[in-house]
Amino acid sequence: MRLRPTLFTLLVLLCTCVRAQVETATVTGKVTDLVTELPVDFATIYVRGATSAVESSETGRYVATVPAGEAFVLVFSRIGFRETEVSVEEIPAGSRKQIDVALAPVESDLEVIVRESKVEEGGMIREDPAQLRLLPSVTGNLESLLPSIALGVSSGAGGELTSQYNVRGGNYDENLVYVNDFEIYRPQLIRQGQQEGLTFANPKLMRSLSFSSGGFEARYGDKLSSVLDIKYKRPDSLRASLEASLLGASAHVEGSKRLGRSSYQRLRYLVGARYKTTRYLLGSLETTGEYLPNFFDLQAYVTYDFNRTLQLGLLGNYNQSIYNFNPDQRQTAFGGFFQTLVLQSQFEGAERDDFLTQMGGLSLTYIPERSENPLFLKFLTSAFRSNENESISIGGRYVLGELDSNLGSETFGELTSIVGTGLQQQNVRNLLDIQVYNAELRGGLELNGGDEATTRAHFLQWSVKAQHERVNDYINEWERLDSAGYSLPFDEDGVRLFSVLKTENDIVSNRFSAFLQDTYTWRQEDRGDIRLSAGVRAVAWDLNGQVDVSPRAQLLYKPLGKAADITYKLAGGLYVQQPFYREMRAPDGTVNTDLRSQKSIHVVGGITSDFYYGKRNPKKFRLITEAYYKSLWDLVSYEIENVRIQYSGLNDASGYVAGLDFRLNGEFVPGADSWLNLSLLRARETLLGVQHREVIGRGEDGEPIYEDKAYVPRPTDQLFQLSLFFQDYLRDNPNFRTHVNLTVGGGLPFGIQGNNVVTRNTLRFDTYHRIDIGFSLRLFDREDSRNALTSPLRFTRSTFISLEAYNLMNVGNQAGNTWIKTIFQQQYAVPNRLTGRRVNLRLLMEF
Repeated sequence: MRLRPTLFTLLVLLCTCVRAQVETATVTGKVTDLVTELPVDFATIYVRGATSAVESSETGRYVATVPAGEAFVLVFSRIGFRETEVSVEEIPAGSRKQIDVALAPVESDLEVIVRESKVEEGGMIREDPAQLRLLPSVTGNLESLLPSIALGVSSGAGGELTSQYNVRGGNYDENLVYVNDFEIYRPQLIRQGQQEGLTFANPKLMRSLSFSSGGFEARYGDKLSSVLDIKYKRPDSLRASLEASLLGASAHVEGSKRLGRSSYQRLRYLVGARYKTTRYLLGSLETTGEYLPNFFDLQAYVTYDFNRTLQLGLLGNYNQSIYNFNPDQRQTAFGGFFQTLVLQSQFEGAERDDFLTQMGGLSLTYIPERSENPLFLKFLTSAFRSNENESISIGGRYVLGELDSNLGSETFGELTSIVGTGLQQQNVRNLLDIQVYNAELRGGLELNGGDEATTRAHFLQWSVKAQHERVNDYINEWERLDSAGYSLPFDEDGVRLFSVLKTENDIVSNRFSAFLQDTYTWRQEDRGDIRLSAGVRAVAWDLNGQVDVSPRAQLLYKPLGKAADITYKLAGGLYVQQPFYREMRAPDGTVNTDLRSQKSIHVVGGITSDFYYGKRNPKKFRLITEAYYKSLWDLVSYEIENVRIQYSGLNDASGYVAGLDFRLNGEFVPGADSWLNLSLLRARETLLGVQHREVIGRGEDGEPIYEDKAYVPRPTDQLFQLSLFFQDYLRDNPNFRTHVNLTVGGGLPFGIQGNNVVTRNTLRFDTYHRIDIGFSLRLFDREDSRNALTSPLRFTRSTFISLEAYNLMNVGNQAGNTWIKTIFQQQYAVPNRLTGRRVNLRLLMEF
C-alpha cells in the first residue's frame, strides 16, 4: 500500500502534535533512623549528577522531582548518618514512586534498609529482560519464559517446543502482543511445535516487558485473555552483543548519533539478527529421520528526534522459518503395566514447510513543552504480510502390537500379538497469504490538581484506528487409511479416502476501532494511593456488520503510612474477540462470514504484598494473589492437536473459567531474582443443543453407564500449573551461577477423534513435568574483573559461558496423539512425545 507524496505530507503535518511521555516523574517517601525508627529531618535528597536537591521535613517526609524514562541514582545524605545511594529503575512519565529509607548511624555496623513502593501502572506484572538472559530456554523466545514469570500462563500441549501460550483457560489465539504500541501477528498454519521458529520479540532489543493475565485496560485491543506489552530500548551509547550455542546464534548492535546542531537532534538505532536450528534437539524425538529446521530473523528499530517535542520511529522485521523433514521410522510404547502396546512405523516421503512473515511500522510522536496539563499525540501505521506454504507427502506402514511385559518370559520385550496393521498416507498442499494494513491516531491529556497535602490527576487517553485485511487461502489435503488391507471407510465398490479437503477462500474486509479511557490518580501522604481507570472500546467489522462495545474498569488501592506494604486490585469488564480468519474456517473448509464475536466478562480481585525477610540484611519479596472468574458466551468451539487449533466455525458454545493464581518473586539469594508461580484452574464449556454425557461405569453386560453433564472440560482445562525459576551462586565465587527451571502441570483433556461431541474431552494427557538446569560462568566483566587490563577478553564488556541440560530427568511428555483405527472401528490413541534429554553449550559476549 503506497501513499502519494502529498497525502503522506498531509499525514505528517496532521501528526505534528505528538510525543510519548512527559519529562519528569515524582519520588516521595520517608527517611527514618534505623536504630530508633524515628523520623530524620533535614536529610538531603538529590539525583546524582543533578544541580538541585530537597530536604526531608520534621516528619521525615520528602517529595523529589526526578527524570522520567531513564534509570538514575537517588542520594540520601545527613550529618551523623552514612550516606546512602539508591539505584532506581526508569519511572513512567507523570507517575509517582515511593522510596522509604532507614538510615544507619555512622557508628553503627547495620545495613541501610531501602523500601520501594508504588501502585503498579495498570496492575500489570513487569520484569527487566536483562534478568532473563541466562535462563535456560529450548526455544530461545521470550514467550517460553512467560509460564514462570506471569500469572496463569501455560505452554499448553506444545510443551517446550512451542512459544505459544494459554492464559487462564484461553487458547493461543486469545492473546494480544504489542511492541512499541504496534500490534504483532503470528503465522496461522503451524501444526507442531517443531515447525515454530523465532517469535517477533527479540530479547536483546528489549527494554521492558509488562504482562496482564486478564482485566486489562480499555487502551488495549480486543482479545479474550491477555496482553503482552513490550518496549524496545532507547540507546544512548554504542553497544553490541554476540551469542552462539548448539541451537543457533544471535547478534545485535545499538547506538546513538547526534545529527544536528542541537543535542536533541539524535538518531538512535537497534539492529538484531537471530538464527536458530533445532536439529540437534529434534534428534531426541521417537520419530527418527532427517530434521532440517532453519529459522532466521532480522529486525531493526530506528528513531530520530527532530527536537525535544517530535520523534520519528521506524520498526522493521523479516522472519523466515523453513522446516524440512524426511521421516524414517518410529517406535512408541504406551499403555500400562498389565498391557503395554507398541506402535512400529516405517515411513516414506517428506515434509517441506516455509513460513515467511514481514512487518514494517512507522510512528510519529509529538509532545509539546507545557508546564501544565501535558499532552501527547501519536500516529502509527504498519503493514504485515505472512506467506505460508505447507507441503506434506508422507506414507507410513505401521504395526500395532502387544508387548510381552512378563519378566520371566522367553519373549520378554517382544511383540506377542498383533492388534492391527495398516497404512497411513497424508498429502497436504496448503498456501496462505495474509495481509494486514492499519493506521491509528492516539492522544493523551493529563489534568493535574490537588494541593500540598493531596495530589490528584486525570489522564485522558483516546485512539481511532482503521485496519484493512486480505486473506487468500488455498487448501488441498487428503488422507488415506488402510487397516489389514482394507481402506477406511470400507467400500466394496472401490478405494475411498478417509478424508478430503479442497477449497479456496478469498476474503477482503475492514475493521474500525476506537477507545476512550480516563485514569484518575489520588494520593495523600500517610493515607493512601488510588488509581482508578475506566474506559470503553468500540470495534466494527464490515464483513459481519457487527459493532461491539466493551466497557472496562480497574481500581488499585494502596494504604500509606502503615507498616504493611499492600496493594489491592479489583478489575472487570466486557471483552470481545472479533473473528480472524482461523475462527471463521470450518473443518470442511467453508468460511462463515456471519460469525459473531466471542465474548467474556472478567472479574478479577487481587492482593500484592511487598515485604522484607531477614534481620541482618533483609531482602525484598513480592507475593501476588489473584482470584478470577470469566463468563463466556458466543464461543467458537475447537479442538487442539499439538499447537494446531481446529475451530468449528460456529458460535456453538458457552462456558466459564474460574481460578486462583499465586506468584512469589524476589532475591532468595542476594543479587539473583527468582520466581515461583502456582495456578489453579477450572475451565468448562457446553455445546449448544447438546446433552453431554460422561461414562461413570459399566453394567453387567459390559455396556457403558452414562451420567448427564451440564458442562464438560474445555481443551485448555489444566487443574494446576507449578513453575519455578530459581537462581543461585557460589558463596565464594558469585561469577558461577546455577539457573533452574521447573515446570509441573496437570494433564490437558482431549476426546476421541471423530466422536468428541456428546462424551466430550473425557480423556487426559499425563501430567507434564520437566526440569531444565543451566550453569553459567562469568568469564570477564570490565567493571569487576581484577585483570581488566590484561585479560584476553578485555575487548568485551562482559563474557559468559553456560552449560545447559534440557529435560534433565528425560521425561517423555506428551504433545498430542496419533490415532490408529482398525477395520473393526476400534481406535487407539498413540501418544506423540516431546523431546528427551539434551545438553547445550552457550557463549554470550557483550561489547
